Amino acid sequence: MSHFGRPYSVRAALRAVLEETFSTARPWASIAQRRAFHDYFVTHLPSSSLSPDRSPSHRLPRDESQPHSGPSGRAAQFAQNPSSRDTTIVRIPIRNAKHHFGAGVSRGSRPHNEDTYQAGTIEIPAFAKRRPVSLSRRPGSEVQGEAAKSESGDPQVFYFGVFDGHGGTECSEFLRDRLHGYVEEAALLFGMESSLQRGSSADASSLDSEGGIMGEQDAEDLQKSLVSSWKETVGGYFKRFKPEYFPAVMNYTGPEPPETLNNSSVETVLTYAFLKADLDFTAAQASKHSQQDSSNTTNPADDPVLSDKRINDNDVLFHPERPASQNLVHRPQRPNSSPDLSAPIGGSTRFQGGSTASVAMISTPTAVPFWHPAAPSTLIAAHVGDTRILLSRTSDGKPVSLTTNHHPDAPVEASRLRRYAATFVTDSFGEERIGGLANTRSFGDVGSKRIGVSAEPQIVKADLGPAEYAFVVLMSDGISSVLSDQEIVDIIKEAKTPAQAAKDLTDFAVEVAQSADNATALVVRLGGWERRSEGGGGSIGTKEQRDYRKQEAEDPRARRR
Repeated sequence: MSHFGRPYSVRAALRAVLEETFSTARPWASIAQRRAFHDYFVTHLPSSSLSPDRSPSHRLPRDESQPHSGPSGRAAQFAQNPSSRDTTIVRIPIRNAKHHFGAGVSRGSRPHNEDTYQAGTIEIPAFAKRRPVSLSRRPGSEVQGEAAKSESGDPQVFYFGVFDGHGGTECSEFLRDRLHGYVEEAALLFGMESSLQRGSSADASSLDSEGGIMGEQDAEDLQKSLVSSWKETVGGYFKRFKPEYFPAVMNYTGPEPPETLNNSSVETVLTYAFLKADLDFTAAQASKHSQQDSSNTTNPADDPVLSDKRINDNDVLFHPERPASQNLVHRPQRPNSSPDLSAPIGGSTRFQGGSTASVAMISTPTAVPFWHPAAPSTLIAAHVGDTRILLSRTSDGKPVSLTTNHHPDAPVEASRLRRYAATFVTDSFGEERIGGLANTRSFGDVGSKRIGVSAEPQIVKADLGPAEYAFVVLMSDGISSVLSDQEIVDIIKEAKTPAQAAKDLTDFAVEVAQSADNATALVVRLGGWERRSEGGGGSIGTKEQRDYRKQEAEDPRARRR
């Protein structure tokens, strides 16, 4: 008995189900649609801290209360092993945890705010660097807390993202609501392996002997299929498209690809997720009529003027042999099921704008959260456009940038696009643009895809030592284009909590900007938060400069003198 031309087996059946669930023809049936985003994290709390006022033995006022120590000084023991006394697993909404996370949002002087953001945890295997054997085998070095882990058995993976939309909010909202689902989906399809449970993390019956839940060959086929879809759907630049983190399509001159690059690596998973999300969004827009064509009639096909036009006249990805409905897949409807096109991506009419994206994911090797001063962690940043991600180093207080703006004046981007983008122009502010866009990489922007405006992410992986960095900040260009990196981290250093820091940062950027753009900032506490003002003289370095800029902003006439 065969299944799709292969010998029938449990493994083949599993692949068939996955292919049906996550196929290109069904982008709306992704994980992002089937479950809500986990905008909370799970942790342990002492049971006595849940309702201290209800305890009959609790009679002290709050200002005289002391942390529970128990007999024989068990507070120190609990610090290493939280299961040594009665604890309770709780879910804490991360947006309300002001001492760990803060978000600042302002529309500036624009009529609408097109920025969006996301924060929470996602269900993917851990990618943290494993602890040395000398530490992991030391008695008492491991913090127990199995119930505070994710469903896969690994410590929770935290997910933070900033999305700067342009031309509207359709694309940035799509990324906010669904991009994390594409990441989870890709991790499942490629059989992403845990960096902490190597060789023993998963049930052998569910893993392919060649590696991964889909198998090594299937993972390569997925990469080639996605690149082929870009070539057939868009063409132009994508006819020779070879993503950096796709081993199946890259031609390595050496004996084998780099050690860290394989079909189940987190870099390959993120690249696939970004490109797949962008393909679904682009294909959905290309299959629609524009707002101009559909504003005066409910059915443009019934309009005698529109019916005289070429059949592919409305196709933003024009090709003489493909109709305007090239990306509309006619799917068989199941009984009692709603149509797949009832909630089209990006609205009911064609959206020609787009969005940038900066995503930071943090993974830890143990159940100790990444903001603990003694906890190491691994941060991976995936970036498209000109949103930014900065780390603040504890030792000297300097910013460490994890991203580079994808603008036409960047040497790497200029060399990548010169062959296809013959329309590099300089605007009145002296900035180079490609097809009217300031960004050479973005989601959406369907009219500029042929000349190479892609969503292939720049990926940076950083291993963070205990208390090595004080915080990480993600921001839109409404902040990074107004303030220097050092000014940004110095403003955050002066705040008591990440929540206050994010608000202060956006308020200051909007106040000193001559024409304030949408401003969004996410501040995430790391292990060195309490020492954020020690290195480099704290925030004194840019204090005088920031005071002058604020004084100048409060007196507009000073700029004309």
